[in-house]
Amino acid sequence: MERRQLVIIGSGPAGLTAAIYGRRSGLDTLILEGGLCGGQINNTAEIANYPGIKTTSGIDLAGAMREHASDFGAELRECTVESLCLGGDDKIVRTDKGDISADAVIIATGSTYNKAGFKGEDDFAGRGVAYCAVCDGPMYQDESVAVIGGGNTAVEEADYLTEFASKVYIVHRREALRANSIAIERAKANPKIEMLLGWVPDEITGGDSVRGLRLHSLKDGQAKEIAVEGVFVFVGTKPNTGFLKDGSVQVSDRGWIKTDDMMETSAEGVFAAGDVRDKFLRQVATAVGDGATAAMAAYDYISNQHYLKSALFEPDRAVALLISSIDSDHLALARETDGWASSGGTPVVVIDGHHNLRIREKLGVRELPSLVEMRGGVKAREAKPSSIEDIKSFCGSNE
Repeated sequence: MERRQLVIIGSGPAGLTAAIYGRRSGLDTLILEGGLCGGQINNTAEIANYPGIKTTSGIDLAGAMREHASDFGAELRECTVESLCLGGDDKIVRTDKGDISADAVIIATGSTYNKAGFKGEDDFAGRGVAYCAVCDGPMYQDESVAVIGGGNTAVEEADYLTEFASKVYIVHRREALRANSIAIERAKANPKIEMLLGWVPDEITGGDSVRGLRLHSLKDGQAKEIAVEGVFVFVGTKPNTGFLKDGSVQVSDRGWIKTDDMMETSAEGVFAAGDVRDKFLRQVATAVGDGATAAMAAYDYISNQHYLKSALFEPDRAVALLISSIDSDHLALARETDGWASSGGTPVVVIDGHHNLRIREKLGVRELPSLVEMRGGVKAREAKPSSIEDIKSFCGSNE
């Protein structure tokens, strides 16, 4: 089976950034891309809120990121990820082109906007049809736009769009909005917003760009067209996590992957970055930050695993002292232990059990500080030390 240090699933901004940071850290890095490199930013005609670049297209930014990752030596491979197997220390990524064993995995598969399904939605994507108000709203200064949807996102984004647009229509198929009362009242109080409730979008009109939106009423079948230059669709998004079918990582009730501040998921050595995460804001800039954090956390994880394997699990006998790095008494005991070992005592592997919860779970250690003796990679015994004398006694020394 092919073996790699770091496998990144997804080649959007988060995945490509993770690849850059992974390679700069010296990791053997493989990116698995299942579609067009860059992900959803390829559908954005203009990006004007990425720091340091006043304006660029999504395609150009994606191409530059891909080239950057490739120049650092990251390998990119087109394939479809079918599943992720996390039964042992190795992570097995199953693809349509073979299985890959990885020391660490970063899931950066992004999300997909739900489409409303009216005629012209796909044809005008990037030319007047948008799915992100923060990304594309400033392009519609003093113009009219329509917002499709009636939930919190649609109503709140409609209000946000009035910062730029002269007129915002909220088009919703039901007679009542589904958003919370605060968002609804705020929208009703905004003079730039007109609500078209009980109406359904049928077709976009225009040539090179959007010029209008045809609607019909569900109540009486009446048809009309509103003049708009942009149509924003907010009927939900979904994470691209279809390959996680076995509940291998913890997700929210809507399917977004949960992580800690280090981007690590509930599965050891598996990280998530970008839009696939359960997070507040999904933008290129936040995806890039996630990718950098995930890669450095993966590097730290892999380095620690290699050290612990060689120092604790491979020797015939090894002794470990697990402490809490935020406890001054524990730190003092660790210094004494290092000093004793350096002067000829038994070597002791000192582990920060406060930050390394995974190794504590693996060793079955509940309280800190704790001494653990390993025999042939298996825990043989455990004790709770309170002084250097306890450690000497545990190690079988009279020094």
